[in-house]
Amino acid sequence: MRVRLGAALGVLAMLSACGGGGSGGGSVMGGSPTPTPVPSATPTPTPTTSATCSLRARQDWALAQLREWYLFPETLPGSLDPTPYATVDAYIDALTATARSQRKDRYFTYLTSIAEENAYYNSGATAGFGTRFALDSTGRRLFITESFEGAPALAAGIDRGTEILQIGTSTGNLRNVSAIVDAEGVAGLNNALGPDTPGTARAFQFRTIDGTTSTATVTKTDFSLLPVSTRYGAKVLTDGAKKVGYINLRTFISSAETPLRNAFADFRAQGITEFIIDFRYNGGGLISIADLMGDLLGRDKSASQVYSYTTFRPEKSAENETRYFQAQPQSVAPVKIAFIGTGRTASASELVINAFVPYLGNNMALVGTNTYGKPVGQIALDRAACDDRLRVVALAVQNSARSAAYYDGLAATVPNTCQASDDIGYPLGDSREQSVARALDFLAGRSCGRISGSAGTAAQTARGQFDERTLLTPARPSTAQREVPGLF
Repeated sequence: MRVRLGAALGVLAMLSACGGGGSGGGSVMGGSPTPTPVPSATPTPTPTTSATCSLRARQDWALAQLREWYLFPETLPGSLDPTPYATVDAYIDALTATARSQRKDRYFTYLTSIAEENAYYNSGATAGFGTRFALDSTGRRLFITESFEGAPALAAGIDRGTEILQIGTSTGNLRNVSAIVDAEGVAGLNNALGPDTPGTARAFQFRTIDGTTSTATVTKTDFSLLPVSTRYGAKVLTDGAKKVGYINLRTFISSAETPLRNAFADFRAQGITEFIIDFRYNGGGLISIADLMGDLLGRDKSASQVYSYTTFRPEKSAENETRYFQAQPQSVAPVKIAFIGTGRTASASELVINAFVPYLGNNMALVGTNTYGKPVGQIALDRAACDDRLRVVALAVQNSARSAAYYDGLAATVPNTCQASDDIGYPLGDSREQSVARALDFLAGRSCGRISGSAGTAAQTARGQFDERTLLTPARPSTAQREVPGLF
């Protein structure tokens, strides 16, 4: 079966920094100011073992798909006995080890649940507290970088800038975060937060930005994550007499379409031509939404101008695609854009940024820290009887100049960069927050310091003084956690 955008094998998709990514069909959801609980958010159980869905049958199927579609077939072993591997994922990791050692596939190829993926990509359906956790540079203090509307953490008063001091299954057995890390490492925090299933409750002692210390028990629920916040996701900032359009896109999922169109329609009506696009935590998602983002920023582009090229391995070249700009009724014509990024900005986010380098040149900048570095994406290959969806790195993306040389991040590719921290002392979208402030400086022609350091270092370590917090991620993240790093 041939792979097409929207075909039965799945919509082509970009992966997250921690190895995620995906596709998802279905109608666009959105427009409601408050997300509603979605029962289908809970992952489906592992299928009952049968001859069709035995471990060996699933491993053999995964190998056959990699042999046919993998972007780096020369790196696959000539033969590899699956018997010693206890899971399909362990076998896939062994098959892709050579590509991983070459930094081409950093756990981007993996097995997931069809039902779980579709629930997330269609509507943002997931289960949890609804917040992002991050460790500071010491690795022993836990902070909140963002909380999501309609989810239990925000309802309990836990929001950006809050420090989690203690965690327990009840208020009677609270443990200090530092003690958990000292005794069990970061994995201990993942264990302390519990499984991402509705009904899981945890007690937290926490301190908010104003210094108030509180204790609350928060219960995980199903909720729909809004890709554009109703609090700060789209707004107009003022810098002197100038208006600047600000967009914070959390994740590239289908339900982002309506809020993005609405935001850009407002920017267009106000005649705004300078923009801040905040991708600081955005781990990627659907290429279709990345294409829409490009179109909404492409009012001045003709239908003959290339947005991106998608290429497969030579024997699959029939699947290659050239994507041209398609201006929308809400599209704007940017004069300058400042993109905010961090080491967790990956994949579909990087596609959008890279696409504008040939067109904006010195009129664009990367603000914050270096990005992750992922110029490849994957297709979805389904084995419905087993609820198995194999995410295979099968494609590479390039901009109109045929450039995709950013495995080490975009800092060396974007003409201008401005180093800045993710200042959780202020809300996202606040002009006092350091990354937003430096973005405004670039747009106004004021000076800023360049981003320093390699992308590989920036993406895989604590990322130095300008990106001091490391988003907490489990060893085997869910679909939502792959695309929304730090989510629990």
